[in-house]
Amino acid sequence: MDDVPLRRPTMEDVARAVGVSHQTVSRVLRGHPNVRDSTRAEVLQAIKDLGYRRNSSARALATSRTHTLGVVAVNTALFGPASTLAGIEEAARTEGFLTSTVNLRRLSRESLTQALEHLGEWGVEGAVVITPQRQAVVALSTMQRPFPIVTVEGGHDLDIPGVSVNQHLGARLITEHLLAAGHRTVWHVAGPQDWIEAESRTAGWRAALEDAGAEPPPPLLGDWSPLSGYRAGQQLAGEVVGAAGRAAALTAVFVANDQMALGVLRAFREAGVRVPDDVAVAGFDDIPEAEYFAPPLTTVRQDFETVGKASIRLLLDRIEGNSPGERHLVIDPHLIVRSSTATPRS
Repeated sequence: MDDVPLRRPTMEDVARAVGVSHQTVSRVLRGHPNVRDSTRAEVLQAIKDLGYRRNSSARALATSRTHTLGVVAVNTALFGPASTLAGIEEAARTEGFLTSTVNLRRLSRESLTQALEHLGEWGVEGAVVITPQRQAVVALSTMQRPFPIVTVEGGHDLDIPGVSVNQHLGARLITEHLLAAGHRTVWHVAGPQDWIEAESRTAGWRAALEDAGAEPPPPLLGDWSPLSGYRAGQQLAGEVVGAAGRAAALTAVFVANDQMALGVLRAFREAGVRVPDDVAVAGFDDIPEAEYFAPPLTTVRQDFETVGKASIRLLLDRIEGNSPGERHLVIDPHLIVRSSTATPRS
């Protein structure tokens, strides 16, 4: 007799084995919190025993859901956007969702519209839009949004649900750390003016100085690249070298990201400015290479994993019509102190 192929176990088989509804099994698979721990354990054991695997195509036909989420990202060559994207995609996989990502070179109303139309054609149920530039947030607020949308790093000035890292706090932590080490003031190499993160970091730096009664020096502008940091470092090195023989006003620099800080360190090294003996230098982001800089870089670490989880959870709540909790979630960063900052010389 010909072998009869084994039938693939279904969600109904799992439900029948445990004695629950298939809706309960679905909630367990989606990690929904409204399931008793004992029931969750029984369902997971039945899934393992039966060898059940979800069939995404069949599920989409049966439920009119694709279990696919969209992501719109820009400038993913930069550490922050790339790490944010990775955290979002990992969180979506954990929740049992596929992701369809559109990477944009530049954000504009037109490119954002095209990206959302593309994701709509793919049948996404909702999307996370990484919006680090203010013009993107403003454009998004005036556009027709075909499905639920959550922003990441878009600030919270507009009525769009979103998740962000507390950039203002991170900059304060860095600046207060340098002031506490004995520096009279802290210079700043800022990021691009059209980036919300750069705005917040500059505002946090300035607020910490003003609260301490220190005069904020004029910030130098960069574009997140090591080259722009190098050029800023050359200007700053001139301030230090020009102060030879008198008390140097420049003894500490907060650079708005680690890549620019790398450029500042090289410019200082070429000019004979010692770090941290002559000038303390701190960055922001804690890129993997930061602890291997010469010297290892004091910086601020952003929790991109938590950002990803929070944004996906916020988006799924909107998709599933759950009672909204916080519409705007803020994740605190952490100060990482290394040997690039030290007490200034007398």
